Amino acid sequence: MPGLAGRTALLTGGGRGIGRAIALDLAAAGVKVAVASRTRAETDAVAREAGSGSIALTADVANPTSVRMMFRDARAALGDIDILVNAAGVAPSAPLVKTTDEQWRQALDVNLSGPFYCLREALPSMTVRGWGRVVNIASIAGKAGAPYIAAYAASKHGLLGLTKVAALESAARGVTVNAVCPGYVDTPMTDESIRRVVEKTGLPATEVRKRLEDSSPQKRLYTAAEVSALVLFLCSEAASGINGQALSIDGGTVQ
Repeated sequence: MPGLAGRTALLTGGGRGIGRAIALDLAAAGVKVAVASRTRAETDAVAREAGSGSIALTADVANPTSVRMMFRDARAALGDIDILVNAAGVAPSAPLVKTTDEQWRQALDVNLSGPFYCLREALPSMTVRGWGRVVNIASIAGKAGAPYIAAYAASKHGLLGLTKVAALESAARGVTVNAVCPGYVDTPMTDESIRRVVEKTGLPATEVRKRLEDSSPQKRLYTAAEVSALVLFLCSEAASGINGQALSIDGGTVQ
């Protein structure tokens, strides 16, 4: 991707799944990457795989103090942050009336407040320097509702609103802020969702997975590599005119 070599990125949720794929692809494009998650063993492994120029950080994006320390450590090691990818996320599921206070708070704290705290830390330096890219990993649940995901859908709808506001406030200063909205992606998070459904319904895991695949017009799950490819494009100079958008990878599920 043009314009990425030599840039510096901070990536949350980088220990596995979509975040891991993005970290490795950014590193392969010549970007210095700070890989952050709550599980240090996972981020250490990804940083090693990404190679020299990448570092591992431990952070809880739901905690604003932890976010400030994450940015402090990333800047101390790599310099100013050019690219921010908010990929940390949780996906609780329950009927709305059975959604617990803890599930509700966790979804909003991680999926919505986390990106807000990160944007608040990243944008001032980006706007002063006149260049920056922010990509928020949202979901098609941010565009359409579905049963049993009240907390998740609310948090992702909120993330799209946050994306639009940040994009407009930064547009004249060389910064773009966009969101990527995948459908079901073949990742450990989806595996965990399947496990919960199996636990609650007794259905075979293969049947649950088939139902998720059939929810897409393409009859499949999407890949972390597909999501990562779009993220890298949005970070490139070729995408400098794309701002405030929520781009779906869902085979046409949400029109």
